[in-house]
Amino acid sequence: MATHPNATINSFTRNTPADNLKLMTQDVIVVGGGVVGLATAFRLLETRPGLRLVLLEKEPKLAAHQTGNNSGVLHSGLYYKPGSEKARLSVQGLQQMIAFCREHGIAHEQCGKVVVATSPDELPRLENLWERGNANGLLGLRKLSAEQLKEIEPHAAGIAAIHVPQEGIVDYSAVSEKLGELIRKHGGQVHLNTRVLKLASTASDWVAQTSAGDFQARFVITCGGLHSDRLVRAAGQKPAAKIIPFRGEYYKIKKERQHLVRHLIYPVPDPKFPFLGVHFTRLIHGGIEAGPNAVLAFAREGYRWTDVNLRDLSESLLFPGLWKFLAAYPALCGYEIWRSLSKAEFCRSLQRLVPEIRKEDLETGGAGVRAQAMTPDGKLVEDFHFEEQRGILHVLNAPSPAATAALAIGSRITERVLPRLS
Repeated sequence: MATHPNATINSFTRNTPADNLKLMTQDVIVVGGGVVGLATAFRLLETRPGLRLVLLEKEPKLAAHQTGNNSGVLHSGLYYKPGSEKARLSVQGLQQMIAFCREHGIAHEQCGKVVVATSPDELPRLENLWERGNANGLLGLRKLSAEQLKEIEPHAAGIAAIHVPQEGIVDYSAVSEKLGELIRKHGGQVHLNTRVLKLASTASDWVAQTSAGDFQARFVITCGGLHSDRLVRAAGQKPAAKIIPFRGEYYKIKKERQHLVRHLIYPVPDPKFPFLGVHFTRLIHGGIEAGPNAVLAFAREGYRWTDVNLRDLSESLLFPGLWKFLAAYPALCGYEIWRSLSKAEFCRSLQRLVPEIRKEDLETGGAGVRAQAMTPDGKLVEDFHFEEQRGILHVLNAPSPAATAALAIGSRITERVLPRLS
């Protein structure tokens, strides 16, 4: 789940394209200036020098939403079903992201995390995570007793845990800024304030009709995040799933109490609810965050309860899948709302992991919105999901760990697209 807004990424290219560029047929248009779109554009240009590529972003800066509102966790691939796209790409992507950060001097740290079982009924699920992590090729996993857990996280409560040393933290905004620079260095174009309104196919190409004019290309890749399903519709297709926005809200731990958390402390996921649960995250530039919850956002870019977009909200409420989802998890959905509105209840959730945390230790933090694809039967699309037709590929579902996996996702897309441009 995404979290607090990070530092603004400044515009480093023209906001309005020159007429001759708009009229020129590009090889590839990438729609979306989050880390997945940027990584995809970078991998394409890196693999095929001289490729004519344009990246279009609707906001006045890159990484404005999920990427820029991300707490910066480097996910190792512990949770994901072996053989899934998430499992493969997160494991590959972690190594690629670390190598990228080392090469370009971007702040990161493999500080490790612990996944903590606090009750006997969680032990079988912890064992399942152990098996998944090993099946996915994670290195250095360790089972911890309660005493061994205290050696790593002295203030954490638990009867058993798994230590995941490959897990870490990073500055994804800095990653995105560097990717934008490298795209330009490799001859690509980045255009901000350029909202895609329609994607129209011609006999041989695609035309992106935007707020800044038309762009034409042989191939289009959309990485629209919170608006990914709308980009599928803008291309005249019916998406297999709808994006339902879930807001995740965080608290910050006051400075004088940050010693209670050394690294990353996570609970064992509850199979009755499809999110990870509140946890503790150390931030790359200092500080500790606690959260997130998961509540329906009233806007796709709705970072507060008061952020309401009638179009977004009506689309969500008119979608049968949402009501089936709510019917499947009524108590838990209600609890998430209560926890969002009650600081005391949020604190009680955190005390399961770190009992010494007190309500007065918590300061209001930021929030982010997770773009979660949901099918009409109310199921969340768990894996990364791509939809493709002639000359266009859509990244329809790319929630966490997509930021960690972004360079690997970009490589996978590059492998699929470049043969079509031969």
